[in-house]
Amino acid sequence: MILDSLDASKKIHLVGICGTGMASLAGMLHTKGFHVTGSDQNVYPPMSTFLQGLGIPVLKGFTASNLKPHPDLVVIGNVASRGNPEVELTLNEKIPYVSMAEIVKDVFIRGKKSVVVTGTHGKTTTTALLAWILEFGGLHPSFMLGGIAENFESSFQIGKSNYFIIEGDEYDTAFFDKGPKFLHYLPEVVIFNNCEFDHADIYPNFAAVQQSFSRLINIIPSKGVLIAGWDNEIVQNLSAQSLSPVISYGTQEGAQWRACSFEYSKESTRFQVTREGQLWGHLEIPLAGVFNIRNALAAIICANHFGLPKKIISQALLHFKGVKRRLELRGEVKEIMVFDDFAHHPSAIKATLTAIKARFPKNRIWAIFEPRSATSRRKVFQKQFSQCFDQADNIVLCSIFAPERLSSNLQLNLEQLVSDLRKQSCHQVEFYSSANEIVEHVSPKLLPGDKVVIMSNGGFDNIHTKLLDALN
Repeated sequence: MILDSLDASKKIHLVGICGTGMASLAGMLHTKGFHVTGSDQNVYPPMSTFLQGLGIPVLKGFTASNLKPHPDLVVIGNVASRGNPEVELTLNEKIPYVSMAEIVKDVFIRGKKSVVVTGTHGKTTTTALLAWILEFGGLHPSFMLGGIAENFESSFQIGKSNYFIIEGDEYDTAFFDKGPKFLHYLPEVVIFNNCEFDHADIYPNFAAVQQSFSRLINIIPSKGVLIAGWDNEIVQNLSAQSLSPVISYGTQEGAQWRACSFEYSKESTRFQVTREGQLWGHLEIPLAGVFNIRNALAAIICANHFGLPKKIISQALLHFKGVKRRLELRGEVKEIMVFDDFAHHPSAIKATLTAIKARFPKNRIWAIFEPRSATSRRKVFQKQFSQCFDQADNIVLCSIFAPERLSSNLQLNLEQLVSDLRKQSCHQVEFYSSANEIVEHVSPKLLPGDKVVIMSNGGFDNIHTKLLDALN
């Protein structure tokens, strides 16, 4: 096997290095002593600055010259397909190549107790929460996630113990491996948060999405465990096939572990946890929203499964600092708070805005949204997008990112969306073609106390900094 001959003297090049998973892998390989380089065409924070801080060279753009002299191994991210100059050179010159998931499995996970955190929403935060609880409890896990965990100031860690926690993505692995990445991760424990339709560019329908999660459940060993989010009916249905024990959790009746009695403040959320109907504990997290209570509950259950005491778990939660780009406060000027959030799915947008409104019920909420992900740019969620902004007082939409990549008959109809939103008389709805236009027109309208939530799964042309600069 290619990976059997790898040692620290080898040079590894990553095609698409600025993807969240690829950047984490680059850091892990660098930490192990490999000579790591990479290339990408969409380079923006936080991953670009993260790689810069590690001293990993990032070449802008894809070109065959990036692979001269030839590296010992090429890791091809799923952003790269046939026609990419680096992919073509790799194939023509027969340079050894693997997918990100393949090298993670064989170099970092094999032989470890693997925890795969999956679901349509909440993967990154749940992974970061669990990693922090285990770290706080002295278990020193390895982990890899799709964001920067503030407690570690990193998206990865090569720990001292046998635990490996990884965010399990259902997106495809590479152009030469169209199965979901999480099937490579040798799961012993799976946290399955929820299941909705997403990734419309690779999944033709919701049944195909469910089938991918079903395949993951099917490879959990009998000695493993499935921690299942019982608030989601699809998760319940898919969990019925599990040949390993199932631990259910949620906020509704019927779950073995249940969170209830929520109390929100500007700084934190308090809640109770019951287990099999008996009070287990009173918890507090410095996060907003019911969705984060569910994320925390999943992490609590897994930490408890690994033997950590209740006191350690509750203390760890109090000291959790969050994840960059997950309702991250980017700055406050003149009592105007600007948040950055990764939300791009209608359910995530609704949950994010509901969380902000619960935390700041008396303040005006501005929702600024860029349709950027492969699914949000499509008309598949046309109706749902008209129904997910109800907690915002002002809605600002930006034009679709890279519209030329998608035929017009498949695109989200922004004109129709604006019209549908304006029919809801309680909302002020505006549409602009760029981040610069949004900053120019929105910044003069902001008042002390306003909360601005900027939502995109990309860099959004550095709109957060531009808006804060304009307010200054």
